[in-house]
Amino acid sequence: TDIHTLLQVIMLDTRYHRDPLLSDGAILGDPQWQWLERELRGPQSEMTIIGSSIQVVSNLSATTGPLFYVESWARFPRERERLFRLIDSSKRNGVLFISGDVHFGEIARFDCGAQYPLYDITSSGLTQSVENSVPAVFQSVMRLLAWLTPTPMRVFSPNCRHKSCSYGQPNFGAIEIDWNAVPPRVKIELRDLHGNSVDGVEFPISELKPSNAHANKKEGHSFEAHCSLETELPWLVRYRLALLFFGTIAVFVIAVALLVIACCSATKLFTRKCKMA
Repeated sequence: TDIHTLLQVIMLDTRYHRDPLLSDGAILGDPQWQWLERELRGPQSEMTIIGSSIQVVSNLSATTGPLFYVESWARFPRERERLFRLIDSSKRNGVLFISGDVHFGEIARFDCGAQYPLYDITSSGLTQSVENSVPAVFQSVMRLLAWLTPTPMRVFSPNCRHKSCSYGQPNFGAIEIDWNAVPPRVKIELRDLHGNSVDGVEFPISELKPSNAHANKKEGHSFEAHCSLETELPWLVRYRLALLFFGTIAVFVIAVALLVIACCSATKLFTRKCKMA
C-alpha cells in the first residue's frame, strides 16, 4: 500500500502571520489557510498528523489567568473554530495534533470540534521543563498545582505517572501505529528521557472517522468532559488556582499584620510595666 494513503503529516507555521495575542486575529494567514484547505480536501489518508508549535486543544490560560498565560490556539478563538470547521467539513479521516511550547507534556482531547475526537499530544521539552525551572524542593508543589488546575480537555488515564496526568520533567512524544492489527490501532504516549512511558492512550484508528455521534457541540450550561470549553467552566472552578494563590497571600498578610499588632501591644504593655516599676 502506498504510504501516502496511510499517513500524511502537515506542519503549520503559527508564527509568521500571527497577530498580537489579545487581538483574536489571525494565526495562519490567508495563503496558509488556502494551502491547508487544499491538503485536507485532497486525497484521503488513514491518518493525518498536524503539527503545531502551540497547543490546539488545551486552553491553559483560561484557568491559570491572571497568574500567568501561555500561547495557544485558544487565545485566538475564531481561528481555532475555523480550524475545527475545516476539519469537520473536509471529512478528513484520522486527524491528530502534535504540539509543544509549554515546557510540560499532556494529552488533550476535544470531542465537539469535529465528527470524531480530536487528540492533541503536547510534548516539551527535551532540554527545558517547568519542574526543572524551580528548586527540587518545590517540584512537588508544581505537581500539586498541575493537579489543582481545572482542565476539561486533558485525558486522564491509569497510565499517567502523576495524578494530574501532566508531566513537568523533560519529555518527548511518541506515536505508534500498528497497521497489521485488526482493526489498525494507534498509541500516543509521553515518555521520559529514559524512554519510559509517563502517559498514553491507545485506540483503534476507526475511532477517528467522521461520525454523527460527535457532529455538534452540546448546547446549554451542563458540564461535559472533553466537550465543554475551559471558558465555560463555573467561575469558582475556572479561577480556583488564582483564588487559592491570592487567598494564601491574603491569609499570610493578615497573619503578619496580626503578629505585628500583637508585638506592638506586648511592647507597649512591657514598657508600661517598666515605667510603673
